[in-house]
Amino acid sequence: MQRFKDKFALITGGTNGMGFATAKQFINEGGYAIITGRSAKTVNDALERLGQNAYGIVSNAGKMEDIWELPTAVRQYTNSIHLLFVNAGYGKFSGITTVSEEHFDELFDMLVKGTFFTAQQMLPLMKRGSALVFNTSFVTEIGTPNFSIYSAAKSAVASFIKTFSAELADHGIRVNGISPGHIKTNIFNNTGLNTDAINTAIENIIPTIPFKRLGEPEEIAKAVLFLASPDASYIHGEELRVDAGISQIR
Repeated sequence: MQRFKDKFALITGGTNGMGFATAKQFINEGGYAIITGRSAKTVNDALERLGQNAYGIVSNAGKMEDIWELPTAVRQYTNSIHLLFVNAGYGKFSGITTVSEEHFDELFDMLVKGTFFTAQQMLPLMKRGSALVFNTSFVTEIGTPNFSIYSAAKSAVASFIKTFSAELADHGIRVNGISPGHIKTNIFNNTGLNTDAINTAIENIIPTIPFKRLGEPEEIAKAVLFLASPDASYIHGEELRVDAGISQIR
């Protein structure tokens, strides 16, 4: 199936996990993927695995100077983006009484400010028929201890789905969001937990998931590409939950 033949996708945070899986599938379906990552090493490692139809840009979604430069960097490869998947980000968790101002600012700068201005800056490269997909999270639907800042930031991203879709409808740009559940990614890598603690956390999470397993990054990629495809041509302003029902079945 070649749904994206000769089209370009920009996938922020595309060096691993959901972003990487989406880039890989987009290429498999005939397209070209431009990925961003925070270091040259992670970008280059991902490009080696993705092959010749992939391009990489070192860019940090938490740094405004990188975001301002992103359109110029993308124009090295294309003047037209069919899919913008604003995916870059990571989790950092703390109890309400121990959250620091640094923690708060770090997540909001990356997940809220970075997401908004990435989308804003890339709009001139998006034509009629293109698709903007935001990455939110199932945690916006439920209360989870230690997730207050992360959940609030992702809730702000969820609100962008509604406002961007209202403003961009006349431009022919479809706007939707993907709300992942517990997926096999590196979300815990920035928490300061060691490997044993991370494995314990995952072991405690799995029984709470209706399907009793973590989701695969490829399952998110398929949902993102559905939203970017002609099959979703009348879907606009929606947040698609891909979470095994965890946000609805408690």
